[in-house]
Amino acid sequence: MTMDERLRQAVIDRLRRGEELPSEWARELFPPERREYELVYYGKEREEEILSDTMAVPLQPVRAFGKNAEWQNMLIFGDNLQAMKTLLKMKEDGQLRCADGTPGVRLIYIDPPFGTGDEYGTGDGEIAYSAKIQGTRFIEFLRKRLILLRELLTDDGTIYVRLDYHFGHYIKVVMDEVFGEQNFRNEIVINRFKRQLRNLKQFNVGTDSLYFYSRSSKYKFHEQIRTRLCSFCGNETEPAWLPMSSPGLRNPPERRIKGKLLLPPRGRHFTFKQTTIDDMESARRIRINPEGSYYDLKGRRVDGIPEYLQTEDTPVDSDWTDLKGYVRSARYPTENPEELLARVIEASSDKGDVVLDAFAGSGTTIAVAEKLGRRWIGIDCGKLATYTMQKRLLHLKAEIGNTGKAVAPRPFTLYNAGLYDFATLRKLPWEDWRFFALQLFGCRDEPHTIGRLRLDGKLKGSSVLVFNHYDHKGKRIDEDTVRDIHLAIGKQVGKRFFIIAPRGVFDFQQDYLDFDGVRYYALRIPYSIINELHARAFTALKQPRDEGAINDTVDAVGFDFIRPPDVTWSASLVKNNRGQTTLRPQAALTLKSFHSTTRVRGEDIAGGMDTFAMLMLDLNYDGDVFEMDEFRLAQDMKNSDWEIHVPADSIGKQVMAVFIDVYGNESRVVIPRAAFGLGKQKPAGKRASTKQHAIIV
Repeated sequence: MTMDERLRQAVIDRLRRGEELPSEWARELFPPERREYELVYYGKEREEEILSDTMAVPLQPVRAFGKNAEWQNMLIFGDNLQAMKTLLKMKEDGQLRCADGTPGVRLIYIDPPFGTGDEYGTGDGEIAYSAKIQGTRFIEFLRKRLILLRELLTDDGTIYVRLDYHFGHYIKVVMDEVFGEQNFRNEIVINRFKRQLRNLKQFNVGTDSLYFYSRSSKYKFHEQIRTRLCSFCGNETEPAWLPMSSPGLRNPPERRIKGKLLLPPRGRHFTFKQTTIDDMESARRIRINPEGSYYDLKGRRVDGIPEYLQTEDTPVDSDWTDLKGYVRSARYPTENPEELLARVIEASSDKGDVVLDAFAGSGTTIAVAEKLGRRWIGIDCGKLATYTMQKRLLHLKAEIGNTGKAVAPRPFTLYNAGLYDFATLRKLPWEDWRFFALQLFGCRDEPHTIGRLRLDGKLKGSSVLVFNHYDHKGKRIDEDTVRDIHLAIGKQVGKRFFIIAPRGVFDFQQDYLDFDGVRYYALRIPYSIINELHARAFTALKQPRDEGAINDTVDAVGFDFIRPPDVTWSASLVKNNRGQTTLRPQAALTLKSFHSTTRVRGEDIAGGMDTFAMLMLDLNYDGDVFEMDEFRLAQDMKNSDWEIHVPADSIGKQVMAVFIDVYGNESRVVIPRAAFGLGKQKPAGKRASTKQHAIIV
């Protein structure tokens, strides 16, 4: 019996027993289009399933910095897979466009976690992120995102993916599958860290790879020029005079050089065609060197060797080791240098094109895109990264390399994707509320009428009613309400019907009610999930609290609602064992208690300090925009008796402290300077600001 026959019999047996088929059988039952080669591994899903099953989550504006009617740059906090599914819908609806009207994203750059198990600490000893995803799990994690990224690209778009030696060769094969091996353009070599470790039984790793692919055979590319480098040492070098002949024969062989018709040396040809030689002569880059001679194709001796002068600049090739590696002085040790992103962006996009970074990290891609006049979208699942990027954008320097005069960014908006503020949602006008409610549960906006009941959309082919709590204030939805709906339209709605409303409007606790074979689902806002309605089990968007939990943030499915945790704290000046302040006074903020009120189905939440993730501080809060100056992860706070110390002279008129739980919920506290036992701030201590006016959305 062949394997196919055994599988066929196993399918028949499971179906007869009424059992579900294992998801890993999908590739056997519905094989993808066969390729000459592909990477096969456990857990690999079909592209069609990834595109259809990925849940789109609406983007909730948190704060707008400036306002632009034509295009607003986007900084998105949330899981990038779900956010990209929403961006794909925006592309299909014509809302995601480059300045020339082309739908989609022209250029994508990503530097994902490398899947190696390495841990990376920030410059001040904190952990920023860790590459914990291992093996095939990492490959599939990245492959899913590459598929969505491909769909987001314009037809002439390109993508650059930075990887190291651990998984680069696997992802190269995956990218051949996703983008087509014919659309592979370059493997670019870039610097990593220049470590000089001794007594290794291998060479120090000094480079990473940048994989460059296009969406199609027609793509944007602008040749990049750099100062001439020495072929041997890599240092900048002066142009040299070189003989103007190369191996091999060409027809016609003769060239007119400096007024003479010459033949090349035997077995060789003149390097340039006649028109190029004429242009080089006009630029004084051709000469006859009288100190040499040669025998031409006819065996005649020719006195004087034709030479050409190299240009001062040369085209950039796939060796980019002229650029520095990761920025060591940055808070993120794996922060890409701005010079690297400038070369990528200038090579593969024009002003007004949309540039996307789905692992935005410290924000180098979007900062450089801003400076170079591109539209941009940055996505990251970490609160630490999001606030780092927000501050970076508000304190931009004009020149690449973050030097020069301060410049204000063009308008951008910070969005939540997957974690929502219900208090803000309740203030939306009815049409905006209705639209958000349909988006949240993945419903089609498709108004229709059954009987005399006006309905709002469809979900999995079944009708959806968005309850208008604006027009029916005080009205509740109880079992009698659902029974009345059933009596009116039950025979016409099929097997399922969905009602969306604020949680407090429902007067019953069940997820659904059944009447005569019709199941009426209660989709509550705020609410996390009804598991049976989704192809994938929901997982929370967790924030890191110690090294072991760092990468819980990278792969979340679903949505939840903000529930600020309960916090008690105290502020003081640090005293020595004699009760005196230290030589350079230190201010202390102590976390006394912490309790998260978040309720996520399927999650075991301790509720207390175990749900605390991190503390962020703005030491000179201006009363408008939070700008992170210091942060501590939970484990580090615990190791220091739940205290953080900062120099007292760094504190302005007031401090904003943001306490964050493991699900990204925040409690914000404004602490006056006096609470630390400090006197009035000296004028010299004020922090300069280039903040753009922020609009609360």
